[in-house]
Amino acid sequence: MLNIYVIAIQLCRDCAPIIKLIATHDRNLADQLRRAVTSVALNLAESDGQAGGHRKQRRLTALGSAREVAACLEIGAALAYAEPVSGAVNGRLDHIIGTLVNLTRQ
Repeated sequence: MLNIYVIAIQLCRDCAPIIKLIATHDRNLADQLRRAVTSVALNLAESDGQAGGHRKQRRLTALGSAREVAACLEIGAALAYAEPVSGAVNGRLDHIIGTLVNLTRQ
């Protein structure tokens, strides 16, 4: 299993309270964030059991979901549903995105 998977699980934990907070204002945005953050971890787990092009596709899907998580968090902050995310959460998200960009270029 990729080390990045562990970071993706931590990102899920980080986002759980943010999702609950956003849901008090916008259930659709909260649901979108929940689906996106879980998609990152699930697609990373699925890529571990794949070979060749299927592995790359799962990682590309995880990358798209990670970018969607970033957008949902930014929108939640822009609409004043939640505070902007902390440096640690941004760091994890940047690490996931950077790693997936590198993995999908191989």
